Amino acid sequence: MDIAVLAYDGVFDTGLSSILDVLAAADSMRGELPQPPPARRVTTVGFRRRVRTGAGHTVTTRPVSAAEDAGLLLVPALAERGPEALTAHVSGPESASARRLVRETRSRGVPVASACTGTFLLAESGVLDGRRATTSWWLAPVFRKRYPAVVLEETSMVTSSRGVTTAGAAFGHVDLALAVVRMTSPALADLVARYLVVDERPSQSAYTIPSALAQSDPVVAAFERWARLHLGEPVAIKEGAAAAGVSERTLQRAVQRTLGTSPVRFVQDLRVEQATHLLRTTGLSLEAVARRVGYEHANTLRVLLRERAGVTAGALRRSRR
Repeated sequence: MDIAVLAYDGVFDTGLSSILDVLAAADSMRGELPQPPPARRVTTVGFRRRVRTGAGHTVTTRPVSAAEDAGLLLVPALAERGPEALTAHVSGPESASARRLVRETRSRGVPVASACTGTFLLAESGVLDGRRATTSWWLAPVFRKRYPAVVLEETSMVTSSRGVTTAGAAFGHVDLALAVVRMTSPALADLVARYLVVDERPSQSAYTIPSALAQSDPVVAAFERWARLHLGEPVAIKEGAAAAGVSERTLQRAVQRTLGTSPVRFVQDLRVEQATHLLRTTGLSLEAVARRVGYEHANTLRVLLRERAGVTAGALRRSRR
């Protein structure tokens, strides 16, 4: 399967190079397998002969017409972190050609894939409507609000849904490229990951900062401040809503709209975050940490930590001593 990688003005340098490097590594390692998969031809395409990356480097490309014969279109992220500037760019005239290319590619039944902020470009083009997708965890509230027709799985590292594959933040490009390799050869993907020393990262939840997400909405931010002061106490959502100056129903809606979860679950996330911090920075036992964050039984916290993969095995081992 030939692959076209789109390079455009303002593209995220690491995203573009990560994809190209992983795919090149896979091609060079094919011969190490007893039954190597077919070789891939990877072509970097662009709307101009030379494009300037987000870091100011120049990349030479082939015409986008070369993507017509490809079996997959990969769209790296845009080097833009600010939500307002990002949405203005992907919806503006400077991205019109990229949006059109994505739509036309999908209309021919050709799969497309992107990571990080590039998922906004896919969503803006309409190819994610009705599909599951992921994006950078810290942009999830903005993404969910702007693209309600997309089923957002914000904690996933890579999500595939009916011909469209998306990956999480920044270095999720590596996971995306490995997922592409895995489509035709799981053995080759495993081999490349070992040579590049890349651990499997099925979820972004270990990297999520709940307070950063909460700041997207004043009600949720107020509730978060209250919750942090009461982590060691039983969850009382009614009191939290009153502290935020809204009804319990309004709080439920605000948290769901902003974070895609319930207030109870959000408090649970905050507890896990605090417990992880204490396990990594103090000598407290797991039992002591559990009590500090509102859990009577340490096993409850242990299960949550494993689910979120937010604490190292070493930290858990130390907590048992």
